Amino acid sequence: MATGARRLLLRLAMEPPLRLLIRAALLMGLPASCQTRALWDISTRPAYLMGVLEAAKQAIAQEIPAISVIEFGVGGGDGLATLQSEAEAVERHTGVAIEVYGFDRGGLPPLIGDYRDHPDVWQAGDYPMDERSVRSRLTARTKLIVGDVKDTLPRFFERFRPAPVGFVAFDMDLYSSTREALRIFTLADKQMLRHVPLYFDDIGHLFDHKYAGELLAIEEFNQGSKGVKIDRWYEVHVGRPFPEQHFLERLYVAHDLAAISGTDRSAVSDARA
Repeated sequence: MATGARRLLLRLAMEPPLRLLIRAALLMGLPASCQTRALWDISTRPAYLMGVLEAAKQAIAQEIPAISVIEFGVGGGDGLATLQSEAEAVERHTGVAIEVYGFDRGGLPPLIGDYRDHPDVWQAGDYPMDERSVRSRLTARTKLIVGDVKDTLPRFFERFRPAPVGFVAFDMDLYSSTREALRIFTLADKQMLRHVPLYFDDIGHLFDHKYAGELLAIEEFNQGSKGVKIDRWYEVHVGRPFPEQHFLERLYVAHDLAAISGTDRSAVSDARA
C-alpha cells in the first residue's frame, strides 16, 4: 500500500467514532507493535510507554546502545512493574538495551513541610511500601533503591554505573522530594540523552499550582541549572487519536543544553526523522 494511502487510512481511523472501535480492537489483544500501542494509548501507563519508546529512538539517533529509565516514587510498585514491562517490549522492538531503576523511601517522610509540600493533601507515612512484595515483581533488569532520595541519589551514578538516562517519571507527591530527585540532571558524573522525556504525575489536580509541588520544583530547577533545562513537550498531542488525554499535559523534556551545543546537524536530522 502506498504511503499516501496509509496516511489517509490512519487519519480516518483516528476520527470519532472509528477511533473508539480501533482502540477497542487493540484492547482485545490484537497484535500491535510498541509504536502502535504508544500511538493508541494501549498501556496501563501510556506516558511510560511513550517516554521509553521516544528515549530509545533518541538513543538510536545518538548511536547509544543502552539507556536507563527511572521512576521516582514507587509506592505499591504498579508503576515500576509497568515501566519494567514496557522497557522489555521497547528493547525487543528497537534493539536498544534498557535498564530500569526505581527510587522510594518506603512511604512519605515522617515530617511534611510547609505549603510547598501540600500538607493539606499529603500526610506523613502515606503510600507505605511493602518492599518484599515489590521486589518479588522485579526481574534482573530492574533495581529498586530504597532510602531518602537526598541520600541515595548522589551515589547513583558511581554505585550503579547506569547507562545514560533516557526517561524519568516523577511521582513523589512532595515539592521537597521532587526538588531532590531533579538533581539527577545536575550531578557532576551524570549521563543523559540530549533530550530526556519526563512525566510528572502530580500537576493536574485542583490544588496544584506553580508556587508549590512539582511545578515549583521544576521552576526552581530551571532557575538554578545552567546546563540542563526542563520545558513542556510541545505539541505532543498532535497527530494522536486521543489528543485530549490528560496525561499528555504532564509530559515534559529535560534538554541537555551543554551537550546540544556540540551536536552536529546530521544527528539532529536523524532524530527528527
